[in-house]
Amino acid sequence: MGAARISWRSWESAQVYAAQRSELLTPGDLSVELRSPPQQRRRPARGGNPENKEEVKEVVSPGGRGDTSVLAQPAGGASHGARCAVIAAAAEQDVRSAETTDSTAREFKHLDSQSEQNRDMEEMREEEREEEEREEEEESVNPTQVKMSQIVMPCHSNHRQELSVGQLLKWMDSTACLSAERHAGCSCVTASIDDIYFDHTISVGQVVNIKAKVNRAFNTSMEVGIVVVCEDLFTDRRWRVCHAYATFVTQRTNAGTKVQLRPLPPGSQRDQVEHSVAAERRRMRMVHDDIIKDLLSDRTFQQAECVPAEDAVAAEKTRVESVELVLPPHANHQVNTFGGQIMAWMVNVATIAASRLCQAHPTLRSIDMFTFRGPSQVGDRLLLRAIVNNAFKTSMEVGVQAQAYRGGSPNRHINSAFMTFEVLDDHGNPRRMPRIRPEPLEGSRRFQEAIARKKIRLDRKYIISCKQAEVPLSVPWNPSNQVYLSYNNVSALKMLAARNNWQLNSEKDQVCLYTLEQHGSLSIRVEAELEVPAHRAFTLLGELKNRPCWDRHYLECDLICAADKDDFLYRVVAPSVGHASRGSANEDAGVLQDFILLASRRRPYGPGDPYVVALRSVSLPTHPPHPPVSPKPPSPSHHRGEVLCAGFTILETRENTSLISYYNQASPGVLPYISTDIAGLSSSFYRSFCSCRRYLTQNCLGPGDPDQDQDQDQDCSSLDYVTLL
Repeated sequence: MGAARISWRSWESAQVYAAQRSELLTPGDLSVELRSPPQQRRRPARGGNPENKEEVKEVVSPGGRGDTSVLAQPAGGASHGARCAVIAAAAEQDVRSAETTDSTAREFKHLDSQSEQNRDMEEMREEEREEEEREEEEESVNPTQVKMSQIVMPCHSNHRQELSVGQLLKWMDSTACLSAERHAGCSCVTASIDDIYFDHTISVGQVVNIKAKVNRAFNTSMEVGIVVVCEDLFTDRRWRVCHAYATFVTQRTNAGTKVQLRPLPPGSQRDQVEHSVAAERRRMRMVHDDIIKDLLSDRTFQQAECVPAEDAVAAEKTRVESVELVLPPHANHQVNTFGGQIMAWMVNVATIAASRLCQAHPTLRSIDMFTFRGPSQVGDRLLLRAIVNNAFKTSMEVGVQAQAYRGGSPNRHINSAFMTFEVLDDHGNPRRMPRIRPEPLEGSRRFQEAIARKKIRLDRKYIISCKQAEVPLSVPWNPSNQVYLSYNNVSALKMLAARNNWQLNSEKDQVCLYTLEQHGSLSIRVEAELEVPAHRAFTLLGELKNRPCWDRHYLECDLICAADKDDFLYRVVAPSVGHASRGSANEDAGVLQDFILLASRRRPYGPGDPYVVALRSVSLPTHPPHPPVSPKPPSPSHHRGEVLCAGFTILETRENTSLISYYNQASPGVLPYISTDIAGLSSSFYRSFCSCRRYLTQNCLGPGDPDQDQDQDQDCSSLDYVTLL
């Protein structure tokens, strides 16, 4: 604020003015000339101070140095009050100007910080809205649902006054076990737990809300979904901390037979999605170990070597070994060692090993999928071993193994897990990790396997664990991530189909067009009930090589390779829609659009499940977006197109009748080309689906009439390929 010279009377006026503005003006903000001030010092002019002469006064600002000013102020006279009023008015104007400038600066600074807070709050509100939507969808409560709420006490926390991960795992495992036993009606044990990513921490005094429910029951095992939400009692805010999927199995009866689980019919829309996708996750778990073995046999990872560094830390220095005696408080109601307790002990030794490498307090970020290989009982000794397998740029992997023994009996392998740690600086950013020097033989093997697991971990995190909108288009395909891409392909289509906020846009001859706007994208659904057996429609629509027979916008459809019996890679060539707005028709007459598509086909896993044909874009090094032009006859240029999520679901409604639904999640760049259909100005969706219906009807029992096929091709000439990709 600028300095202003005012009299004592004007200083009082300024205080009144500042009070009206709800801002307290302090004497340090002004250089004040006090008429009767405690800090005023008079220096009489040489020769005395005759009447009506100028008086020199040194004004001392309480917040700064003295200010010498010469004011024409008579010692006495009739104009003294008017002069003070003028000075006060001028000072008040200076105060207003200074306050306006200072207030503007404060406002800009406040807006900068406020905008950052708004972004954080918006993300938090988005999570809260999604949580509320899920709770609304679960109004029909799952009969297996179990809730647990715990307030975090100091005895549950670590050195940062945050809830320890070991304690959280115990609560999660206990809640999930109760849910599994509620459905099974008998004792259950933890068989495995999928990857867990800890997005947020929980502080002392906050409340942990854990919710577990059975997603699907198979023959003798079941998948239990676990969601952990933190609640702040003082701000009434909630946010998700983590979620996980655990597999539980029933214990054998006294006769040694397995208990057959009864099916669990899904209730809400969300339950139906989890029920259907649970089969995909089960399929992925069964091949997890094979994926690691195949990746380790790859020469790319065999060539990775540890470059010795002078400051590298020997891996042997991080080795930790600890023995725990299993006592009754560590056992569950089946007298077996509580699975959550074993996980907590494993996290403890892993944290010690990570601390020895970084010489700081590490933060656990994720736990890889692990499987319990055998039980442990009260009286067993649990031998826990941990060592840092590899240190990357800002993270490290710690391997932990748990073995049980009693007396002179040999050690039994109970469990193994791999945990990822980070070290955060004062700003919450990950610090660089020291280099690690592995041990010979076994240490080198663990070093190489850690690289392979990091590759799989990234694939699983960015392809499976993220939301569909966060998964990038055209993820590079390779055999190591094929299972995860296939899972994402099928689950994304099932989740899109399970949305309950579809809006009916048009209906004609029992062909319905629905739309859904979400996250900046527009999704469409075209649906009709046909008198075609579901298995036959699945065979016809699942084979993309048949598309050119009835869809002339599929100019080419070549099979690149079969990833497995249910997943195939195709190259599709179609007319381009992306260049229409960038050039004239003559310029783009020879431009085509090609797609590299992963087609995943799934048959029903049980009653109520649909047949699924899911499509999404991938990229292959053998098929780059812009292949080199051959020197021989010139071929039309190609523009690489992208498909985020598309495909068919086929649900058998009754004998020889199926409800066929086509879905396409269009990107914003494609919206102008389908807006005419949505606005009712075109009927290409209707004509497209009618042509598809004729194709299925003609071939539901065998090949159709060639003449009819020719008529059908003429009808298909009006198809919009966007509705069919």
